[in-house]
Amino acid sequence: MSDLLSVGASGVRAYQSALTTTSDNIANAATPGYARRTTTLREVSAASGRVSQSVSATGNGVTVFGINRAADAQRDGAVRSAGADLSRTETSITWLQGIETALTGAQLGDRLTSFFNAAKSVAADPTASTPRAALLESSASVASAFGSTARALDQIAADLDTTAESAATSLETLGASLARINKGLGSAQPNSSAQAQLLDQRDQILDQLSALSDIAVTTDASGRTSVNLGGAAGPAFVTAGGDVGYVTYVRAPSGTVSFAVHLNGNASSLNPGGGALAGIADGAQRIGAARTELNRIATDFVDGVNAVQATGRDLDGNPGAPLFAVGAVATDISVALASGRGIAAAVVGGGARNNGNLANLEALRTSGGFEADISTLVATNATALDQRKTVADAQNAIHDGAISARDQLVGVNLDSEAVDLLRFQQAYQASSRVIQVARETFQTILDIR
Repeated sequence: MSDLLSVGASGVRAYQSALTTTSDNIANAATPGYARRTTTLREVSAASGRVSQSVSATGNGVTVFGINRAADAQRDGAVRSAGADLSRTETSITWLQGIETALTGAQLGDRLTSFFNAAKSVAADPTASTPRAALLESSASVASAFGSTARALDQIAADLDTTAESAATSLETLGASLARINKGLGSAQPNSSAQAQLLDQRDQILDQLSALSDIAVTTDASGRTSVNLGGAAGPAFVTAGGDVGYVTYVRAPSGTVSFAVHLNGNASSLNPGGGALAGIADGAQRIGAARTELNRIATDFVDGVNAVQATGRDLDGNPGAPLFAVGAVATDISVALASGRGIAAAVVGGGARNNGNLANLEALRTSGGFEADISTLVATNATALDQRKTVADAQNAIHDGAISARDQLVGVNLDSEAVDLLRFQQAYQASSRVIQVARETFQTILDIR
């Protein structure tokens, strides 16, 4: 009877554990990062396995071998890879949208058109003061537009610096958390609930890391993870032994950026191929290129207009003075003339009503192509933005598909859990009945006189 009682008791304990695991699954069905768990049961065989008088010794019930967590390294890797690609594209889109706003916000192209059209009005009546004043006003407007556009691009670059520093800080924080989890996994009991919880946390952190940079992951038998940033050939960032590095960020005057990983006193260059860091690098390159092109257009415009001024005569017959002055940077432009009378409309010796020099300004408009260059700058950025959005749509579908494929394996199916709940409940009740039968049988034996 003691064997029967112990077998029943082992069943009660085992199925109570199975019911607890199933209940955890149901309770955490909507918990992000939770992976389905199952209770593994094994028969408790006879200790000696001896045979006496041709009768084999019976088994001794059931025991809980461990709590298994559903996982698939390949599917996890697919989710991280797709997430890194999507994050890079979405981050690039953010900066391309910022560039678009900066290039169009001050309406620089329209201001350039207004400037050259105002010059035509002066040519129509070179002695009139109103057209000259209007041209001077248009000059101030186009100078302001150059400055506003440049400042907007500079602000985007400053925002990018802040975002990059924040991403570097997030990487350090996540790396430190992963190092702590590695330490916990090193001491956790295999196939335990504690280990499963740590593995859930580990995978969540790896997903977050992959959103910041593409990563290569290596896992040991205990579940401890080593991470390289920038792919398998990239620098080590977290080791299974508990070491963790940090990332630094630098933006050069040209606009290009660089990242480095510092670990155990050594610095290694980081060239992210995915994640937010790669999107930041893409954005920085485009911001720098837009700023360089804007500087070129501003320089060519100011130099060209001032050169035309120098070849003509103003309303008082004096040699044309520069219309624009430039400050510390090419886009720091101001109007140098104090009066519209200083506009050099006439050619040398042409007289007050002559407008011949303004033909040179119209020729500069054509040869310089300033309006077209601004339009091209805006259109190029817009084309890149549209392309990124198209790519993002495709990558989003790929990412969703990878998550769905992973969830099919590791996600909680409430219908299946409900079936298991009933099955384990019946097994628990049956094991309880075995105990009851053992007690009744034992009592019957005691009652025999």
